[in-house]
Amino acid sequence: MKVAFVGKGGSGKTTLSSLFIRHLASKGLPVVAVDADINQHLGVALGLDEERAAKIPAMGDRLAEIKTHLRGRNWRISSPSAMVKTTPPGSGSRLLTLGGDDPVHALGQEVNGATLLVTGKFNDADLGVACYHSKTGAVELYLNHLVDGPGEYVVVDMTAGADTFASGLFTRFDLMFLVAEPTRKGVGVYRQYKDYASDYDVAITVVGNKIQGDQDISYLREQVGDDLLTWVGQSAAVRALEQGRRGVDLESANEAALDWMLAAVDARRKDWAKYQRQAVEFHVKNARSWANAATGEDLEKQVDPDFRFPV
Repeated sequence: MKVAFVGKGGSGKTTLSSLFIRHLASKGLPVVAVDADINQHLGVALGLDEERAAKIPAMGDRLAEIKTHLRGRNWRISSPSAMVKTTPPGSGSRLLTLGGDDPVHALGQEVNGATLLVTGKFNDADLGVACYHSKTGAVELYLNHLVDGPGEYVVVDMTAGADTFASGLFTRFDLMFLVAEPTRKGVGVYRQYKDYASDYDVAITVVGNKIQGDQDISYLREQVGDDLLTWVGQSAAVRALEQGRRGVDLESANEAALDWMLAAVDARRKDWAKYQRQAVEFHVKNARSWANAATGEDLEKQVDPDFRFPV
């Protein structure tokens, strides 16, 4: 299953995504963690020190290599440079399996039972000439070509706010956990997500964070209704992790919240036909909007109408 953690800046989505990744790994489940936030903190949240986290090769810096591999012998794609972030797979494309032997997963760093991939930081060369989609485009291509099987998980810590909707990336997930504080700003991002996703059959559920009591829970229930799945309260264990201290067990109530989240993910039904259909839809939109002009080609011709995922 492909899972995203989204929410407003400072809501705690990186903290909750790292807790969920640790929860999966502790059960021996295969999990790939992807740091797709413009602020690259997931590695440290998972237990790496700053120096090791900074040395992980960035997907955004290896786009040419990734595109060459994924293109394979797909004759509809004239060259790797003609691939854009929305390019869907077709006959001859190389598909990926979780943790497989390929140029994408080779960039991963093993940390606490999970494989961590990073998009890379916004650096000086990017300032004024690029947007962060030049980094997250690598994630979209990765997810477009990834055939994940039963009991396998990809967990993506997304950039803050509604930036996910700047392409078709928001349709690449089986479930999106929207991390919301019990505040007007917290639920405001939830309403924005629900509005943007309403026409695309995208599954979004709310996880409350920084909950201090029943009043906070009641507030979220009033604001988001049945979309509130569970919540996480103030945690001495999380504080210990953030301070680099180990050996403090997560509170039973917060552990139960992670179990609820895993159950919600496992309850989702995979729909590969819809997955490919939406990939094509957004590729065509992007081609007509900017990509045809950017590449000098008609990228709608990259769509293979006969392609089906081998599942």
